[in-house]
Parts: sequence; structure tokens; C-alpha cells
Amino acid sequence: MNRLQEKYKTTVVENLTKKFGYTSVMQVPYVDKIVINIGCGDAIANPKSLEDAVAELAQITGQKPVITKAKKSIANFKLREGAPIGCKVTLRKEKMYDFLDKLVSISLPRVRDFRGVSKTAFDGRGNYTLGIKEQIIFPEINFDKVNKVRGMDIVIVTTANTNEEAKALLEELGMPFAK
Repeated sequence: MNRLQEKYKTTVVENLTKKFGYTSVMQVPYVDKIVINIGCGDAIANPKSLEDAVAELAQITGQKPVITKAKKSIANFKLREGAPIGCKVTLRKEKMYDFLDKLVSISLPRVRDFRGVSKTAFDGRGNYTLGIKEQIIFPEINFDKVNKVRGMDIVIVTTANTNEEAKALLEELGMPFAK
């Protein structure tokens, strides 16, 4: 069992039950899944860039990404419907906890001028979205082999009903929110 999973079962459930007055352990919110998405707009002109993004995302997550395709054509961007324009990975269970642990304890502190993540990036239903500007903050990425710095969106989906519950859950799991 992962370190973060252990922490959730031993301390987080207990603390959240006290804070929100849950009557059952089943009411305590948990992290359901994490979706990591990289959009490659330059994949239209250069298909090789999408391959690089897929390889880097696979390295970071330890799971094979799915290539996402354009839903509709946009003439101004020279984009056709069905053209590959990005990749995404959905992590659950063990790999999800491994990734979250790595994100919170290793990767986020490596961001330049890091003062904590936004407190307001919740969607009203207990899900948290985090944008990262560079993939090089992850320890698996070899800085010398990176040909283009890419950003990514990380969506942490929880079973919490409110933003307040989700924020308390992520704080307990060690997410460094801005003061």
C-alpha cells in the first residue's frame, strides 16, 4: 500500500469525520481519480510533437495515454474534425495515489517562485483543477531530451459534495495551498 493511501486510511478519515461530523466512514470524501491532459495545438503542423507529448506523459504517469481528437473543425486554426490534438491519462487507485504523492511532495516544490496552489480552482462539486506550465518539474523527465516545454492540466476528481469538503480533503493529503 502506498504512503498517501496509508495516511488517508489512518489520519485523514478520522480528521474529516471530526471536522464535518460524519456519522459513517462511508460519508468521508475520497479522491476518485486523477485525469492528466496535455493539449498539443502544434500537432496539426508537426505530428512528431504529439508523439513526444505521449511519450513524456507515459513516463510521468507510468500508464499509456489516450490520444484525444478534435470535436469540430475550426478554419482559423487549420483544424479538422477528428485530427489528433492532445493526449490524456486517467489514473485510479494505486497509480493515482503514487502520482498524487509525487506531485505534492516532489514536483510542486520544484516549480519556480512557488507560493502554493490556488484555493479557488474548485468547480463547485468538489473537483480540483491544476494547471502546470512545464513538464520538466517531474523527476522522470530528462531535461536534456526535452525539445519543447509543454504544460498540462491535472484534474483531481473527489467524491466531496462541496468545495469546502474537497479543500479539507486535499489539505489533509498535503496539497500546498497558497496562504
